[in-house]
Amino acid sequence: MPRKIILDCDPGHDDAIALLLAHGNPDIELVAVTTVVGNQTLEKVTRNALSVARVAGITGVPFAAGCSRPLVRAAEVAGAIHGDSGLDGPVLPEPTLELDPRHAVDLIIDTVMAHEPGEITLVPTGGLTNIAMAVRKEPRIASRVREVVLMGGAYAGGNWSATSEFNIIIDPEAAHIVFNETWPLTMVGLDLTHQALATPEVAAAIEAVGTAPARFVGELLEFFGETYREHQGFDYPPVHDPCAVAYVIDPSVMTVRKTPLDVELTGTLTLGMTVADFRAPAPSDCTTQVATALDHPRFWALIVDALERIGDPTP
Repeated sequence: MPRKIILDCDPGHDDAIALLLAHGNPDIELVAVTTVVGNQTLEKVTRNALSVARVAGITGVPFAAGCSRPLVRAAEVAGAIHGDSGLDGPVLPEPTLELDPRHAVDLIIDTVMAHEPGEITLVPTGGLTNIAMAVRKEPRIASRVREVVLMGGAYAGGNWSATSEFNIIIDPEAAHIVFNETWPLTMVGLDLTHQALATPEVAAAIEAVGTAPARFVGELLEFFGETYREHQGFDYPPVHDPCAVAYVIDPSVMTVRKTPLDVELTGTLTLGMTVADFRAPAPSDCTTQVATALDHPRFWALIVDALERIGDPTP
């Protein structure tokens, strides 16, 4: 049976590809999409999510807007990486899906509670504000969620500070809540996603698909590659967020290690750092693990296959 997921995202170039992968893979059932402030303002990332839905021909899936600011802090966006729209590069089609009237937090709670325990996997690829709010509002979802597979964090250095990754540092209090809940949690952080490079061979494979969604991804990667070269010093852009979806599809596409994880909330230089305790074998009651190594060819084959399956929607 396909794995049922809620994708909580802030599109964002790599979130857009994660959404296409989730929609195009037969082993995933996308049951809801929720948006949260992050790569750009809530209004912009929500519009982007709906535009990507049109590119991919996604229908019958509720999309809901969530939190417009972190729990405690002022909102911080990543315009230098994702542009003013949050999805600069391609021309974005006008959305045709209507937003679900519910707040994203309520859609998450309603969806989890309407399914049997262990059916729904949460896949957050942005800041963790919506997820933290949901589990605080309805604590019962912690025991009903199958697992949380998130893109965020790093155990060996950050990208938004020397120690901290963007999705975590923009709302470290929310991350602390999510990391310390009782649900099984897999952190797919920079240590893994910096291996998911969109090399020229990858770009050629996507171009060869020849469909409108594949061309859309090519344009995303072209813009993303330029900003990553300029601001992060990468020769080729790392595509972070689809890695979390890929793990749900096929956990063997990456190596993971069980280890205690926590989030730093008070460090002057380390705010938002995700601390992995590798000192000894993880205790038997440890519910957290980190991804460490990626099978690059198999990962990109999943994305190419999803684009082929989507075909040539838009209208």
